[in-house]
Amino acid sequence: GGPRRLLLISNSTLHGGGYLGHCQQHIQSFLGQKVKRVLFIPYALHDRDAYARTAREKFESLGYGLDSIHESCDPVEAIRKSEAIFIGGGNTFRLLKALYDNSLIHEIRKRVLEDGIPYMGSSAGTNVATISINTTNDMPIVYPPSLKALGLVPFNINPHYLDPDTKSTHMGETREERIRQYHEEPNTPPVLGLREGTMLLVEGDKATLQGVTGARLFLRGKKPTEHEPGTDFSFLLTDSKPLNP
Repeated sequence: GGPRRLLLISNSTLHGGGYLGHCQQHIQSFLGQKVKRVLFIPYALHDRDAYARTAREKFESLGYGLDSIHESCDPVEAIRKSEAIFIGGGNTFRLLKALYDNSLIHEIRKRVLEDGIPYMGSSAGTNVATISINTTNDMPIVYPPSLKALGLVPFNINPHYLDPDTKSTHMGETREERIRQYHEEPNTPPVLGLREGTMLLVEGDKATLQGVTGARLFLRGKKPTEHEPGTDFSFLLTDSKPLNP
């Protein structure tokens, strides 16, 4: 075992770059030399074969083998044997429903929180690492049994966080307003708005913002605050207890 190790990425593709291109050095430094193979979970997209091909090509270029869980006849056993887990982006509701349908919530939690294997998430894969998917940007195209997610960290994340466009004539809610509406409900946890190009590295009880663009932190009943890469967010891990799904 060992302390939890998470790399929670806002987005897999940054404008002008290829798949995971903007964070590939972070991935290599996170997985290191010990990990030889990564278990990929492509459940957030409909075409799992194509998704696995894209991920495999990228990880092999970085020196890691990749197995996709959808090719395994026993997904639970695949999690139990995995050296590292990567959950890719797509639709968060579809992803979470598949994790429940395949009885993987408890298994992933155990591998990451008790056995200390590295967990990487991108976009929807970052959403499901948190307490719940209440702050996803996605449409509920399917109905998971619960909105509670893996609970690897005791707060929520909003990936692809977008600042209001001052020139826009769009009258719908801004992302900030939507998160504020979430916090109007009682007992709602902090929400970290991760802009594209940003990721959160969690090692044990230490959390550090990495990447290029920064993040916006929303705490219930307080004004949101702006944070640059390098910010220490460890207080988000220790101020509240992780929720057991």
